[in-house]
Amino acid sequence: MGNGIFIDWFERNYMMESQPDYAGEGVIVREPYWPGVKSLILTLMCMAVVLVILLVFAVSRIYAKRKVRENIEAISEEIQAYMKQEEEKPELFHKEYAQISAQIIGFKSFMQKHEQLLKEETARKNDLITYLAHDLKTPLTSVIGYLSLLDEAPDMPSPQREKYIGITLNKALRLEKLINEFFDITRYNLQYMELEEETIDLCFMLVQMTDEFYPLLQAHGNTVELNVGDDMAVFGDPDKLARVFNNILKNAIAYSYRDTAIEIWTEDTGTEVKICFRNKGRTIPPLKLNAVFEKFFRADESRTTSTGGAGLGLAIAKQIVTWHGGTITAKSEKEETTFCVALPLDR
Repeated sequence: MGNGIFIDWFERNYMMESQPDYAGEGVIVREPYWPGVKSLILTLMCMAVVLVILLVFAVSRIYAKRKVRENIEAISEEIQAYMKQEEEKPELFHKEYAQISAQIIGFKSFMQKHEQLLKEETARKNDLITYLAHDLKTPLTSVIGYLSLLDEAPDMPSPQREKYIGITLNKALRLEKLINEFFDITRYNLQYMELEEETIDLCFMLVQMTDEFYPLLQAHGNTVELNVGDDMAVFGDPDKLARVFNNILKNAIAYSYRDTAIEIWTEDTGTEVKICFRNKGRTIPPLKLNAVFEKFFRADESRTTSTGGAGLGLAIAKQIVTWHGGTITAKSEKEETTFCVALPLDR
């Protein structure tokens, strides 16, 4: 049936009737219309070529997708195998994946270092909380003990009563300091905070700060040698920068030798203002010096009650300075330790 339809269609469109001169009268000859047949053949050939091209394109697309999927699966398996290895074995990757393997090796190394830093930070934090929890008992026990004595002996002589009250107050202040350290640990967060910037008179700020630290300086036998120009100014958040300078000065007092001077001076380099603090004390070893700005790091690992806190002061100071587009550095040699804060002038 299909052949019949095709033959009918072909005869209608590509066959013609004619009466040749050599034929007798009434004789009709049917023959192909060759120009039309040629055109049909050419059209069919073009359609065949297009069809072959489309078929090749479709097959190549399917093949390419399959190969890409297979390559991705192979790379994924190799990456998983490599990441599970404790030791570095870059030969796990095929040579054709050299560029990817180099990036994966670098990424794994970065992740391992980051993980190690987090473990060390967590360990320091846990140790510190343990120490603080233990240290809370001592002043609390003393406060309860002396208050009990005062309660049990209402007729206690005034000199002895004043002595006990003074001891109780000191222990209560120590207890407050430890509780504040706990608060610093639990609320510490280095997410960005909005700066409320304005022009700051550095001379006024540093003079005011040294006045506020006078009781602590006097208790430790320290003095401050301040060398700041009257016209020295910087643009920044006064409250946050005051916290930076307070933390550095508090650290300098805690780790300085008794009866020594703490030097504070400023420098204008034309592009930035440097505020430097130098104290005389034990030289900080290079390895510890590189870690002083890490969270929960304490140079004094013995945790004496006279030095150190939660180990957040310098870490917070560094973050605040970074928010201001500045830098903070530390140097320690020949029993002198210097911290310098550099703040840009073009803010």
